[in-house]
Amino acid sequence: MTEQDPHYSRTSRHQTREKEEHQRHSHCKHRFWGWALGIIAFLIVAGGFLFVAYASTAPKLSISRLSSPEMTTIYASNGKKIYTLGSENRQVVKQNQIPQQLKDAIVSIEDRGFYKQKGIDPLRIVSAAFSNIFHPNAIQGGSTLDQQLVKLSYFSTSNADRTLKRKAQEAWLAIQLDKHYSKNQIMTFYVNKVYMGSNCYGMQTAAHYYYGKPLKDLNLAQTATIAGIPNAPASYDPLINPKLATQRRNLVLDAMVQNKKISSAQAAAAKQQSITAGLITDHAAQNDENSKRELVADAYIQQVLQEAKQQGYDPDKGNLKIYTNLDWNAQKRLYNIVNTNNYVNWPNSRVQIASTVINPHNGKVIAMIGGREKQTAFGLNRAVQTNRSNGSTAKPLFDYGPAVQYLHWATYHPLDDGPFKYPGSNTNLYDWDHKYKGKMTMRQALGQSRNITAVKALHAVGLSQAQQFISNLGFNGSKFNNYTYGIGIPSSTLQNAAAYAAFANGGTYYKPQFINEIKSSDGNVKIFNANGKRAMRPGTAYMITDMLKGVLQDDGTATDAKVPGLYMAGKDGETSYPRDRDTGFPSNACMDGWMNAYTKNYSISVWVGYDHPFNPGCYLTTDARLSHYVAKSELQYLAEFTTNTDWIRPSSVGTKTLNGVKQLYWIDYPDPDIFAGNSSSGLFSHSGHDNDHSFSMNFSIDMGHSNSTNNNNPDVSQAVNNDNNSQQSGNTPAQTNSSH
Repeated sequence: MTEQDPHYSRTSRHQTREKEEHQRHSHCKHRFWGWALGIIAFLIVAGGFLFVAYASTAPKLSISRLSSPEMTTIYASNGKKIYTLGSENRQVVKQNQIPQQLKDAIVSIEDRGFYKQKGIDPLRIVSAAFSNIFHPNAIQGGSTLDQQLVKLSYFSTSNADRTLKRKAQEAWLAIQLDKHYSKNQIMTFYVNKVYMGSNCYGMQTAAHYYYGKPLKDLNLAQTATIAGIPNAPASYDPLINPKLATQRRNLVLDAMVQNKKISSAQAAAAKQQSITAGLITDHAAQNDENSKRELVADAYIQQVLQEAKQQGYDPDKGNLKIYTNLDWNAQKRLYNIVNTNNYVNWPNSRVQIASTVINPHNGKVIAMIGGREKQTAFGLNRAVQTNRSNGSTAKPLFDYGPAVQYLHWATYHPLDDGPFKYPGSNTNLYDWDHKYKGKMTMRQALGQSRNITAVKALHAVGLSQAQQFISNLGFNGSKFNNYTYGIGIPSSTLQNAAAYAAFANGGTYYKPQFINEIKSSDGNVKIFNANGKRAMRPGTAYMITDMLKGVLQDDGTATDAKVPGLYMAGKDGETSYPRDRDTGFPSNACMDGWMNAYTKNYSISVWVGYDHPFNPGCYLTTDARLSHYVAKSELQYLAEFTTNTDWIRPSSVGTKTLNGVKQLYWIDYPDPDIFAGNSSSGLFSHSGHDNDHSFSMNFSIDMGHSNSTNNNNPDVSQAVNNDNNSQQSGNTPAQTNSSH
């Protein structure tokens, strides 16, 4: 075949093109790897410079920081220390007193390369970094024991503070730690500093707390339990979570086998031992001054720790100084009110209480009580429990407040306390006294806590707007999806105090706040400022407050809660037993007694009742009013330290006197003045101003007294006013109602 052969020519050209294509690909490939290696080199150099820059600003190692307890401390608003998270009877173990068995357990489960690495483990760090990149919500540790000790001694545990800078400083200090201290010294620092659950710091302290003996006397199973706790103290506390503690202990034993520190037979024998074997369950004798303060502010402290965790801090490991909004004097007075008979006569030790006090101007919780007769701390905090209905204290929140806000009702808006069925049902609604009182104003209906008028107001405004209104006050309004909630909603004293605080301050809701400031061991300070949101018009808050003043007056339902001379308002409530359950209790027995009261400076909510209201003898009658006396005693004390001023009427609200009673109305949305003229028919009607939920009522007006018609047509207001003493139709429903 000659060179002139066309086939040969085509083949040659094809081969040439393939060779050129290969060369181009090879060149691109080399160029790509050149760029990649260059970028990697740049990142390494840049990372090195960044590491050096961060490391240069790291705090200095000191033996005092490494060996000190560094426990989280909680302070009242005046700077007084009220609680230390960690036993003040901390027991330190010396280097030569740490059993080898414990060292083996710690190293096996926490850092098997402890005795070989120089403060950090690069492979673990890289592994953790990749895990954090691809699984940001996963918990992946790359920390050696050295790094854990540095973290406990120097840095905040807030999630927001887990930055590249802090990790670099942590690694640098860990390297320096390994240079300046021996492995045995580092192990000793760690054993004495780490948090061990149940308010214990240090493993020697924990050994005495859990087992009543020093570390050297623990058996293998107990040693593995102790070594496993620091990873998650709340979860692996054998007194609180024996199941999880068992799993963790067994994991430690398996790690010791893998690390060739014990045999499989030894591990199997230790696993057979119950996690509760040898545990001390009675710690009453360990009470000290810290415990006494803890009992006084127990409920408050619980909420502080919870709020700190919600903000990303770990009080157990964070070495934090937490400055709270607790008014220590107000807290002590509230504690004494509910735990002595100096202010209130308690019928027995079983009746329980919950209470929350809030500053309406900023939402700061200044006092909280979670129960009476508490012997140990960190028990049930009833102040935040939401499983009990708040009875008639719901009416301003879910019925009348929305009606004033959205329908623009005046305080003299007419309502009919007559026979009524829950909307959309055949279920009759009755009032607490089994009677109907006929025509009355909204002011009278709220002051006398009538149930039927309250649900009629809810029906008028509509569930959707009522849900929106109460959602603005911190509740999950979507849950209240039927009309029975018009006379009681499941709620806590914390929720109620915060909601009523919005009436007190003119219509702004503040989320309750326990913490004012947190200082972490690395010097970072975080200040917590509450941002209020407008929940209702100032005029709505003023009208509701003005009507709730009447609840405390002579014809109201909570006159015994009134502090003489103090400008205050409030609403009481009681919840009856279910009508379909035969308890054998008296007909006037109730399950819950509530009092929400407020001044311009404080809002308090109080609940009284029994933890097991269906047990024999666990019912309330007149002692439901204990809630009134607690609220009165606390507000009376607090009033000694603040100015006593009345609320100022907003410009949007007008006032008029009708039949000797001051009434309020919207100037920009005036109600039809039902008192302006006379009607020969004795009928009047009112329609709401809401586009979606109009409400119309037509009913006969009793002229002067009940069940009579007077053709002389005297002022309608006279009939409404005299209605306090009339008993319309004399009907007495056969069934009791669920709310007062």
